[in-house]
Amino acid sequence: MSYMRGDLLTKTRKLVKGLAKPAPAWFKAMEQISGFAPPPARVFAWRVLELKEQGVEEDDAMAVADMEYGAEKKAKKLAYKELKQIARREGKQPPPNPYPSAIKEIQAEEKKYVRDRFHNPKVLEIVNKMKEDRQMFLQDRAAASGEGQ
Repeated sequence: MSYMRGDLLTKTRKLVKGLAKPAPAWFKAMEQISGFAPPPARVFAWRVLELKEQGVEEDDAMAVADMEYGAEKKAKKLAYKELKQIARREGKQPPPNPYPSAIKEIQAEEKKYVRDRFHNPKVLEIVNKMKEDRQMFLQDRAAASGEGQ
């Protein structure tokens, strides 16, 4: 048995995506199992640690990792842009963005709670109570200013 660099799944993925080999029966199940993508911060930290192990100073390692991360992100955006163009040419709906910004992800998670404040009876009751309190405060202030003159 010969020594093979990289794991079988990665090699098979490259061959299947390059259309050099049909997808084997076990491929889809393995893709789902190993579909975990670590967060970018962890990938960045791993790369910095790898570079530090090779003897690079920490500041330089962070700069290199940052440049690599930026280049990778730019390449992903370009790939998605090309996918959208292909979909438009074929008359299909473009695929959803697989690399959304962190801000948009957080907003999507919070959307439920933002809508909830307009329809939840408990929240509406609290809002009405606050409006009444403010109205009473303004009336008291107007009455007090009218007495002072």
